[in-house]
Amino acid sequence: MKISFSCTMCGRCCHGLRLPLSVDEASQWLARGGSVELFCEAIPWPDEPAPDNGPAAHKRRRSFPAVSGQLPIRVIVSLMASFPDACPNLLPDMRCGIYDERPRACRVYPAEVNPHVPFDPATKLCPPDAWASVATLRDDTGAWTDPEVARSITAMRDADARDARVKSRLCASLGIDVAGLSNEATVVHRPLSERLADALRRAQRDDTDTGGHRDWRLASHRRHTMQLLAQASCHAVDATALPDALAFLGFVPGDEAATGA
Repeated sequence: MKISFSCTMCGRCCHGLRLPLSVDEASQWLARGGSVELFCEAIPWPDEPAPDNGPAAHKRRRSFPAVSGQLPIRVIVSLMASFPDACPNLLPDMRCGIYDERPRACRVYPAEVNPHVPFDPATKLCPPDAWASVATLRDDTGAWTDPEVARSITAMRDADARDARVKSRLCASLGIDVAGLSNEATVVHRPLSERLADALRRAQRDDTDTGGHRDWRLASHRRHTMQLLAQASCHAVDATALPDALAFLGFVPGDEAATGA
């Protein structure tokens, strides 16, 4: 379906966000005084999926291998710039103060980076008149027609794959080993900015392979999930028992307490 779009500079996509960043972009964001969080989710990976499983292949290329107890898993770590109100780079007239150096996610929006997520204007923050433009964002074949959007989508996917091993070393350096179960929840880690910036520098310089053998704990807020994790001999942790320094974001309803598994 053809989609028309033109930015109205309403600023809605620049407020109260968690903005995904590449490793390089996270370093630049921290250098400007911004805050970056690590969102960690794990996917049980006992066997390699079929070659024609596109969604699994997408997750595989942006994740790194690990284990939880006896269960092989893959871990996706997303570096997120976080700001509760306006983006620190947003100017009073709603222009971007770092427009030429803005993160790829800003260049992509409102397009989708994940090729397996259907594009739906109703899920976007843009006002109705943004979609009344004569400019074409996507043509009838589903291709993104804006050259910068298309380039940025490719660059984000490439960075995701390239950064996966760096993120594995980053987590090892920071002692991060707790993740939510993919599609159920994510665990948010908030290291001090100075410590994170230093760990990012070291993770980029180092080429040590830390993947495949690091033992992760899987956090859940659902009793049934905890029982399944226990049956799979995973190292599971009740989300209510996580330290205050960690935030647990559940995507599905949970139990009052998952304890008892």
